[in-house]
Amino acid sequence: MGTTQEPGARPRPLGVGMVGYAFMGAAHSQGWRTVGRVFDLPLRPVLAAVCGRDGQAVRAAADRLGWAAAETDWRALIARDDVDVVDICTPGDSHAEIAVAALEAGKHVLCEKPLANTVDEAEAMVEAAERARVRGQLAMTGFNYRRVPATALARRMVEEGRLGALRHVRVSYLQDWLVDPDFPLTWRLKKEYAGSGALGDLGAHAVDLAQYLAGESLVGVSALTETFVRERPILEGASAGLAAGGGGTGRGPVTVDDAALFTARFASGALGSFEATRFASGRKNALRIELNGEKGSLAFDLERLNELSFHDHTEPGVSAGFRRILVTEPGHPYLEAWWPPGHGLGYEHTFVHQARDLVHAIAAGRQPEPSFAEGLRVQRVLAAVEESALKNSVYTPIPV
Repeated sequence: MGTTQEPGARPRPLGVGMVGYAFMGAAHSQGWRTVGRVFDLPLRPVLAAVCGRDGQAVRAAADRLGWAAAETDWRALIARDDVDVVDICTPGDSHAEIAVAALEAGKHVLCEKPLANTVDEAEAMVEAAERARVRGQLAMTGFNYRRVPATALARRMVEEGRLGALRHVRVSYLQDWLVDPDFPLTWRLKKEYAGSGALGDLGAHAVDLAQYLAGESLVGVSALTETFVRERPILEGASAGLAAGGGGTGRGPVTVDDAALFTARFASGALGSFEATRFASGRKNALRIELNGEKGSLAFDLERLNELSFHDHTEPGVSAGFRRILVTEPGHPYLEAWWPPGHGLGYEHTFVHQARDLVHAIAAGRQPEPSFAEGLRVQRVLAAVEESALKNSVYTPIPV
């Protein structure tokens, strides 16, 4: 889709259809609803339709989230003439089927992470994306933490050589919403829907952010996983986000990991350590990453997402040390369109930035990042972690 139009004319519409309307659906809706009001775009996103299985609930979500229409069958949403982009915000078990069908129907696709539940599914999605790319359709994986201005700035600084040769990357993603053993058995705790537990939910973000900032891939892992609470009350109430209604009288098995811990090696020889858990009491959404190189270090904490810590190791030792960069300047990534310096952004803005980047890529006919191929790369790391854990932490190479 090109951008040729009369000077001063209103940008042509880009119809968006979204499948799923819960936690991620609400976040993506915020992005699509806001992006054209903040950034100058070559195309104008239009919230055409949202899809969910419960007709009454999806119609209420459409009204609440700003969608013009509601569908109860994702196939009907894909078939709509007013939908150019299909945004997939469903559990992982349906990602591959919806994404492949949407690409084959001539739609662009944005798919939430992790890309799929298995490597085979992710490979099928990449193959479909490659076929569609020839026809002009584009596909992107939704790793929104790349769109935090501070992480985008960190990537820029690594590219500029500010760290020199990389030595260490350490990442932890800690939450505590499963500490209560009576939290009910939601879909996120069932392998057939979620694929994995903390590993895919949190570890996927950690792996993608590490590879993105380092600018290189992981080549092998040695891992441990654990399920601390192996049975939970069967869900009777509603589930939304990371909260759920009460459980029933029976209990069912938890079939995913509660925590994953692994060491890793990057292609350059740099070493990585990763931890993902939903059992870290007192930690709500604590994603932390630090990179150490021969010339300096960078550190980021999602719970202080407007800040980046940087140490320049080339400075004299008497004055060197970590310094706080407040990432709110108009010269920082994405911030030219927002508020005056010192006025911070939040979690929801990452989805606005994600929508911005995808719209620009579609208008230019340019492959958006991260691609489905990058989503597959993360999926292969997750699979290697699971394999290593099953084999008593044996070092497991990651296929290229």
